[in-house]
Amino acid sequence: MKTLKLKNFMEDVVIQILDEILTEKKDFCNCERCRLDIMAIALNHLPPKYTVTEEGEVFTKIQLLSQQFRADALVEIVKAIEIVSKNPHH
Repeated sequence: MKTLKLKNFMEDVVIQILDEILTEKKDFCNCERCRLDIMAIALNHLPPKYTVTEEGEVFTKIQLLSQQFRADALVEIVKAIEIVSKNPHH
């Protein structure tokens, strides 16, 4: 029997998109503190996508592939980058 684990797949989406943005945006600080601040702000403005079962994981991954879903995450990440760049905590 597989061990059940609670997982918010929105975190994976935010990490993936943030990595894509920061590889292109060289003028922004990429330190761990700034990255985590951006992620926290963005995740607080996005709906969580929690799963426990394998079936739920597959369903959520399919949802995460939708263009609108990624667009919503991108908007919140860009807003978070603007906030953190104006007030870095490092």
